[in-house]
Amino acid sequence: MGTTAACVIGFRGELIKDLVARGHEVYAFALDYNQDSSARVSKLGAVPVNYVFSRAGLNPIGDFLNTLRLKRQFRRLGPDVVLTYFAKPVIFGTIAARLAGVRRVVGMLEGLGYVFTDDPAGESLKDRLLRHVQVTLYRFSLPLLERLIFLNRDDPKDLVERYGLRVKESTVLGGIGLDLDRFNYSAPETNPVTFLFVGRLLREKGINEYVEAARLTKERFPETRFLVLGGLDEENPGGLSKKELMLLVERNVVEYPGYVEDVPEWIRQASVFVLPSYREGLPRSTQEAMAMGRAVITTDVPGCRETVESHDNGILVPAGDVQSLADAMAHFIENPDLVVSMGREGRRIAEERYDVRCVNSSLIAFLEGPQSANALKNSV
Repeated sequence: MGTTAACVIGFRGELIKDLVARGHEVYAFALDYNQDSSARVSKLGAVPVNYVFSRAGLNPIGDFLNTLRLKRQFRRLGPDVVLTYFAKPVIFGTIAARLAGVRRVVGMLEGLGYVFTDDPAGESLKDRLLRHVQVTLYRFSLPLLERLIFLNRDDPKDLVERYGLRVKESTVLGGIGLDLDRFNYSAPETNPVTFLFVGRLLREKGINEYVEAARLTKERFPETRFLVLGGLDEENPGGLSKKELMLLVERNVVEYPGYVEDVPEWIRQASVFVLPSYREGLPRSTQEAMAMGRAVITTDVPGCRETVESHDNGILVPAGDVQSLADAMAHFIENPDLVVSMGREGRRIAEERYDVRCVNSSLIAFLEGPQSANALKNSV
């Protein structure tokens, strides 16, 4: 049980197929199924189930009523185990499942989110209040879980240990897995060296640092290319505006192709992948770039630092530090052999840590628990 249908298809598809292959009946919950996405989930072998919840709303009455509705859905379906992931589903989905009498609930936090992200610009009163509310909700819901799964080593320290939360069992998974055949190795081009950013165009993802470092680097190395893939979110106060982005494109600072479906094809065009984020769970985009043999520049923050062994497969820089980011870019431009050697090491690490078959084996073991009966029904 997560949020969007796109997430179910893109990030849970392989898990669903593996569960179905083992004889499990899978119900895949999402907020926004349409005819097309429902058909795609059905093709994976799962039963798509719509549910109602506000992804980012702060209406306690609405959340309470939606939790009761979700409880009734669980009671009607009668799953043996529920997997909840992302913050709101872990909190309210867990409560609803236990109210419905589900015996086993496993939660997965793929990151702590912007509420727990240290912004170089400082923390607002609103952020502190939201963090307090979320910790209070976690204090009530996390003890109801059989197991809580994290993707990196920092998150359990910054959540469970820091706030003294009670959790029965916790595990660091280290990534949600990739199809390494789809994201296969290709030798990177180095003439010119091309940098790639993939992510929502938000401040906390480091887009401002990326475009400013691109501007500085272009002054020294005008032939260098800077690609940007990701959606605009102009309603977010930290989002890059369309006007700002188009101005950067007009000035030849960055290239922005708009919405693209074939991300691997764009990774193939890149020499080095860049993610200057302020905090992540364990970034899928970085794993994809590593699997395809791309060196990485990312920040020395939770989640991001897990993907890079500095100067083996990439370079770590401080969050919010434009000059350090530009210096790292210049280092690759001046030493193009590192693009190739670090890219090969990234592929090796991806094969060792991020193979979806190995990751799914661990997840399925947690879901099946001590009893591996093939008749279990799972809700993801």
